[in-house]
Amino acid sequence: MPLSEELLRILACPACDDRPPLRQESEDSLVCDRCHRRYPIRDGIIELLVEEETGQQQA
Repeated sequence: MPLSEELLRILACPACDDRPPLRQESEDSLVCDRCHRRYPIRDGIIELLVEEETGQQQA
C-alpha cells in the first residue's frame, strides 16, 4: 500500500547529514536518492535504522 504524500514529505534519510527526503520505491521499501540506501517496510512499519537498510544500489 502506498504511503501518503504527507508522510513522505516528513520522512528523511537518517544516514545523510542534510537529511534528504525518501521516496517509496515499492510496497516494501523506501530509498534515499542521495546515498541510495534502501529502508525496509515490514508489516506496515517503516524501519529507518541505518543498521536495517537493505543495501545500496550503484549510482
